[in-house]
Amino acid sequence: MITKILLRYSDKWFPEGTPGVYVSRLVSAEGVVSELIREPWVATATIADEYLTVTVTRDALAHVAVDVTQAGNRCVTSDALRGTTVLQAPPADLDNAPDWATARHALAAELATDLAVAAGAALHPPERQKALRTSATERSLEKKVVADAIAYAGLDAVRFALARTPPGGPAPDPERIARHVLGNPAYAVRYAHAAAAAVLRWADKQPGEFRSGLLAEPGELAQQELTLLDALSWLPERVAAAARRGRPDWFARYLETLASRTIDTISTTSYRGANNITSERLWLADAARTGLAAGLGLLGITPPHRI
Repeated sequence: MITKILLRYSDKWFPEGTPGVYVSRLVSAEGVVSELIREPWVATATIADEYLTVTVTRDALAHVAVDVTQAGNRCVTSDALRGTTVLQAPPADLDNAPDWATARHALAAELATDLAVAAGAALHPPERQKALRTSATERSLEKKVVADAIAYAGLDAVRFALARTPPGGPAPDPERIARHVLGNPAYAVRYAHAAAAAVLRWADKQPGEFRSGLLAEPGELAQQELTLLDALSWLPERVAAAARRGRPDWFARYLETLASRTIDTISTTSYRGANNITSERLWLADAARTGLAAGLGLLGITPPHRI
């Protein structure tokens, strides 16, 4: 994984705007540049105005499809936070949350812990905390808006809607998050996983030989595939960045981007012809499925194979 390796050199990276280009602000990067430029997967590594820009080779970016698939759930992990310790948060008891603000806060604490562990942090045993549960009498006096939303839209939809809500953000609308339309992020991310899984199911064969030069051929489709490969390459970094800031909503919204690029790519005719789909595109579909499954798993959401 490209950014998993880059995180060894700097803990903060951001995209330059072109697939396969990664930028970090480093005060002193001469030694890093000389080390990176010797790597066979690096095309160029330059430093200008304290900004390190790394461009990987076309083959390295294409090979992300294989790297993510073979890594499985480890495709979201890194050592970015190794040496740090986080306090283990209790699982969010959404069914008994008295209001949306309490539910969001509890879920954000739970997810921040899980993201930090995925990024290499160690867990500190949880402190004794006041339970969120209330008595049946007390609950009868409350507006159980969260529990009602779960009953209406489903737990996975509510968890994703809360996960993507920033601190102080508006409460989710149960009717909106229950809709099976791609304009609903809580549905679109799960749909993208199911769609990628469907490509593999229809092909009825496993990815075989991988020839990187055949994955992103010249033309419009190549750009779609390259942007999907680029999004997949950021998986470990996006987990680490969200964990470092305690902002799981950053990671949830990254998954929305990954889902959008997955849908755009596998909606093309080259991914619909089960008999003619190339092994390289099967690798990419499998990588998208793997990355979305691992990401959704970090949010405590079950990735559907059919939807």
